[in-house]
Amino acid sequence: MAGPKIDTVRLQRISKGYWEAGAFFAAIDLEAFTLIDAGKNTVEKLGAAAGIGALNAERLLDALAGMDLVTRDASGVYANPPDVDRFLVKGKPGYAGAWMCFLRESWPDWNRMAEILKQDTPADRLGMYDDLTEESARAYHEATYSIGLGAARKFHREVDLSGRRRIMDLGGGSGAYCIVAADTYPEIEGVVLDLPPVVPVARDYIAKHGVGDRVSAEVCDFTADPLPRGCDVAIQASNLPIYDRAIIGALVQRIHDALEPGGEYHLIGEMVDDDRMGPIGPALWGLYEAIPGSTGHAHSIAECIGYLEAAGFENVTATEFIPKTLTRVTGSKRR
Repeated sequence: MAGPKIDTVRLQRISKGYWEAGAFFAAIDLEAFTLIDAGKNTVEKLGAAAGIGALNAERLLDALAGMDLVTRDASGVYANPPDVDRFLVKGKPGYAGAWMCFLRESWPDWNRMAEILKQDTPADRLGMYDDLTEESARAYHEATYSIGLGAARKFHREVDLSGRRRIMDLGGGSGAYCIVAADTYPEIEGVVLDLPPVVPVARDYIAKHGVGDRVSAEVCDFTADPLPRGCDVAIQASNLPIYDRAIIGALVQRIHDALEPGGEYHLIGEMVDDDRMGPIGPALWGLYEAIPGSTGHAHSIAECIGYLEAAGFENVTATEFIPKTLTRVTGSKRR
C-alpha cells in the first residue's frame, strides 16, 4: 500500500514566511487591527480609514484572514481574535505592536544568513549589547516593557516570594520583575543589575511606579562584576541565548555563591527541548545570535538544569513559563 503523498506545501510555506511577516508588519503600520476594533471593519471602511483603498484593503484582509489574524462573518464584517485584540489594538493596556516590530531591521540579515554563518570573525561576548547606547536601550525597553511587565506579573502569580527580603534581577532591563515584587510584597527590596546604558532607563521605570525607596538599579556586567550580597532571590529572565555554555555555567556558580543560604534562583529563558528538536522559537533566538555576533546559542532544558546542579543548587525543577517560548528552571541554595 502506498504511503502518504509527499508534496512541497510545508516547504513552500516556510520559503514564503517573509510574505506573512510583510503582511503582518503592514497591518501594524496601518493600524488595521485598531481600526477594526473601532468599527472600520469592512473592506470599504478599512480601506478608507487606512488610506489604502478598497482593493488593497481586500488584499490585506484576505492575507490576514489566511493567517488567522482576523475573522470574517457571512456579511463581510471583520473582527480581531482574542490575542490580536489584546496585544495589537493601540490604546489597550497590553499593546505590543512595538515589540512585534522591534527586530524588524534584522530582516535583511536573515536573508543572508548563510553568508553570516560562514564568517570567520571572532564572536563578541555580548553581540548587540556591546554597542548599546542609552538611546537604543530606551527604544528597546519602550518596545518590550508591556511584555516584560506581563511576564513579571505571571511570574509573581506562580512563585510565592513571601518572607523573602531582597531580589537581584540580572539583566533586569526595565526592572519589571522587581517593580511587581515591590507592589506585591511590602517588605521586599530589589536591585536591577544591568549595563551602563540601561540603568538610567530602569531608574525611570522604577520612579514611574513609585517604588524607588525599595528598588534600585546598579551598573553591573553580571558575567564578570561582583554580585550584590544579602539577596535571597535571584532572577535572570530572557537573556539566556546571548551567552555560551561556559559563561552561563560560570555565572550560575557565581549566583549560587552570592545568594544567602536558603536563597532561590530562577533562570527564565528560551530553551530547546532535551532532544534539540524544538520548539522553533528558542531555536531561532539561538540562530539570531549569529547576526550581532555574540558567542550565544540555544541552551536545552537539560543543560540549564545541569548548570544549576553543578553549581550546588538543590531541588532543581523545570516549568513551562510561556508555551513553546520560555522555560523557568529553579533551584534553591542549601541553608
